[in-house]
This record gives sequence, structure tokens and C-alpha cells, in this order.
Amino acid sequence: MDRYDSIIIGAGHNGLVCGASLARAGQRVLIVEAGDAVGGLAARREFHPGFHAAVAHAVTHFPRSIAETLDLAAHGFETSPRALKTTGLALDGNHRSIIGDVLDGASDKDAAACRRYVAMLQRFARALAPFWLKTMPPIGNNSFGEGMTFAQLGLNLRRLGKADMREFLRVIALPTRDLMDEFFDDDLVKGMLSWDGLVGAKLAPRSPNNAVIALLYRLGGEAGNNGLVDALHAAALDAGADIRTGTAVEKVAVEATADGLAAVGVHLGNGERIEAQHVVSSADPRTTFFKLVGVEHLEIGFTSRIRRLRCDGYVARLNLALSTLPSFTGLDEPDGRLIIAPGPDAIEFAFDDAKYGECSRHPVLEVAIPSLQDPSLAPAGKHVLCANVMYIPYRRKGGWTDDARNAACERAIDTLQDYAPGIRDCIVHREMLTPYDLEQSFNVTGGHWHHTEFAVDQLLMMRPTYEAGQYRTPIPGLYLCGAGSHPGGDLTGAPGFNAARVILQ
Repeated sequence: MDRYDSIIIGAGHNGLVCGASLARAGQRVLIVEAGDAVGGLAARREFHPGFHAAVAHAVTHFPRSIAETLDLAAHGFETSPRALKTTGLALDGNHRSIIGDVLDGASDKDAAACRRYVAMLQRFARALAPFWLKTMPPIGNNSFGEGMTFAQLGLNLRRLGKADMREFLRVIALPTRDLMDEFFDDDLVKGMLSWDGLVGAKLAPRSPNNAVIALLYRLGGEAGNNGLVDALHAAALDAGADIRTGTAVEKVAVEATADGLAAVGVHLGNGERIEAQHVVSSADPRTTFFKLVGVEHLEIGFTSRIRRLRCDGYVARLNLALSTLPSFTGLDEPDGRLIIAPGPDAIEFAFDDAKYGECSRHPVLEVAIPSLQDPSLAPAGKHVLCANVMYIPYRRKGGWTDDARNAACERAIDTLQDYAPGIRDCIVHREMLTPYDLEQSFNVTGGHWHHTEFAVDQLLMMRPTYEAGQYRTPIPGLYLCGAGSHPGGDLTGAPGFNAARVILQ
């Protein structure tokens, strides 16, 4: 029977980061992936002959420190200063755009306010940034090192100064709408700048929420190129990790030991058993504990908290194979990110529909044409358009059928047509992946980007819940390293990196 130091369940980017980190430290590591390719939601996949796209968010904020630790530059990946252009589209072509803190197309007053707004967020983001790559200690009975982590957090906030510290504590719980109204007059600007705090979450501009925390989280790293998954794959192999795709884990092997129950390996779908000192799951918490471990091995209070995690996704992915580059009214070239959200009310109304299991008649979208930067995604002269469509409910009233999916897809394309007349004539093929489809295809409960909601009761040392908030679980030998752990989802690799350090300790 084969035996490893660590087995990683799932070869998404967090699983690859964790596996590569452990292998570089000298462990014998096996990464097992149910799908036919590594990368999970970030994997480049062919959705139509010759046309490729990933499902993951268009914006990465992969930390430079992880890239340097894993020597990803040697495998073709480089981080770079964040310089992505974001454009808020207007029907009349009078768009607003932002790069860094420079807002174009808006009034001088809003442009000046944007500089103050971005400067404030950057100050707050710098204070929090070190803690995305730390294990947040549990509350109570802390070691000296854990106490120092809390002390460093307090010191970082104190260094903001009295005025900024007060402002930080005030704005982190503000509804996004209130924050936008404080700074800006232009609804189009408000809609555009609200986006990164809301996308991927079950939140709207008026929700009492953690949208500002999400904004600060997304400011905490650097942008990277499209070769992240390939570089992580190569880095894990180069470090000596074994990777097996098309290999589903049926169950985590949990057995009684002299000290009680412990995870001792995995049972594969083909009947094979592989043993390991550490079993590390990059799957979401519900999948890990309910499907892979089994509630018979867990305390009822713990399973109750896992069952109550909010995991319903609200984002659909639309991929279009295009015969030519579409023409958007008022744009010379549709580069960077294009936000279709006329204002906070438009976002709120779309959310209201989704709350009751309906798809909005006027969806809000984040659009990118990645083939402009990477021509290999499409045949010569052709292009790929990817759109994140908010708010598409996982739990649709009446369930998801082909007709319902087609109707949601048509509404999204109708919206695109309003801003890019003639785009329908360019469509060679379309693919609409609802949160339900993402769950079925990628084994992510609820199709949720972050595996579980990015919310105050599911953040920091409470992510996903206490007794599992430091990557360890109630079962010795079993660890978490996916987006459901601190700090959260998106393409950061931070949960996988942090989990590896805990295991090595």
C-alpha cells in the first residue's frame, strides 16, 4: 500500500500551492484531482472547438510573496503592478473609466473624490495585507506567538493614526451604497466602484455587509498574467509532488488510534486506498465534512455549524465564442474590464429578483475579452468574451431547466447587445454556467466562488467556523486548504499557502 506524508484532495490553485509548498519542504506529496485537468475554476478549458476560457474571476490579486517562495517566475508567471483598466459602460457611449486612482469621464469633483477614496482604501489595505498570509489565531488560550499576531494587527491599525483608525472602524461595516454616496455624485461611477465589493457574494449595495472588507482583500496583492495555473502545476511537479487527475476521492479514511479518531488516508473511487500522515482538503467545507468525512465522525454541534454555512452562489459565467471583435459604442477597443451596472439601484434591483429565486430582467455584468491579451484562446482573428453575470440564484424558483438557462442567457446577451450593437451576429457559440452548473461540474457546494459567504461571522479566525478556523479540523490529521478557509476565495493561493505552513509546524 502506497504511503505519503501528505495527500491533497483537489488540484485547484489552492491545492497546487499547498502541495508545492509541502513538497518544497521535503514532504512526499500526492495531489489527487477528480477532473481531467488541474486548476479547478481557474483552469483554461475548451468550451467550443478552438475557443478556451476559465471560469475564475477576471482579476487576480496573487501575492508576490507566494510567487517568489514557489519560484513561479521560473515557470513563466510574473506578478506586476496593478494597472488594469476598468470601464463603467454608459448606453450613450459617455463611459467612465478608472486606472489606479485616475477617474476619466466623470466630473472634476468626482475625479478628485476618487483620488481620496482610493488613497483611503490603500491605507486600510496595507494595514490588513500582512494578515491575509497569516494563520489567524483562535480566540482564547493563545500561545505567545498567537498573541503577537493579535498585537501586530492592533499595532497596524494604531499606526493608521487616530482619525484613520476611527474611519476604518466606521466604514468596514457600511453598506456599499452609503460609502459610494459619501464620495461620489455620479451613479455610473458608484455602480462601477461598487462591483469588486459585491461580486461573488450574496450582497447588494444596501446590504449591511462586508463589501469594504472584500474591497480591501482584493487590493492586497498584485495582478498576474494568465499562466498562473500552468506555473503552479509545473512548480508542484518540479518540487517532487505526484499529481493524479481523473482520480476522485470517495472518502477520507478515518480510523480509531490510541489518541482517538484520526484521518489516515483516502479511499479512491476505484477502490484504491492510499495512506498519509496528513490529509488536506481543498474542497469546500460542506463537501469535506459531509461527503468526504461523514457526520458519524463529527460532533453534532460542529456539523450544525457547517450545515448553516451560507454557500449559495449568485454569479453565473457566460462564455461567448465570437467570429470577430465586437464593437462597443463609444470605445475604440474593449480592453480591460467592462462593467455594465448603470448605478447602485440597478444592482439592487437585480439582487432583489435573485433573493426570491428569479433572474433579473436587467442583469448586471462584468465583461472581459481575454483573447485581446492572449490570442491563443481563440482561432486567428476570432475572440472569446467572458462575463460574470450577477445576480443569478443557485436556488432558482422552479429549479434550473434548459429553458430557464437559455432565458437567463438571452437576457445577458440582450444586455450586451444594448452596449455592443451587432454582437449577436458575432456569436459562434455560447455557454452559460449558472451556480447550479458550477456545483455539478466543479464539485463546489452552491457554486459559490468563495466556497462560503465572505461575511463577518465567516471571516478571519471564524472561517469557516470555530474548531476549523486555523486549517486544522476536529479530526487530527485532517486539514483544510480551500477558499472556505482564511482569508477566502479569488485567485490568491493564500489558504493553500497558510495551510502548508500550519502542517509543517
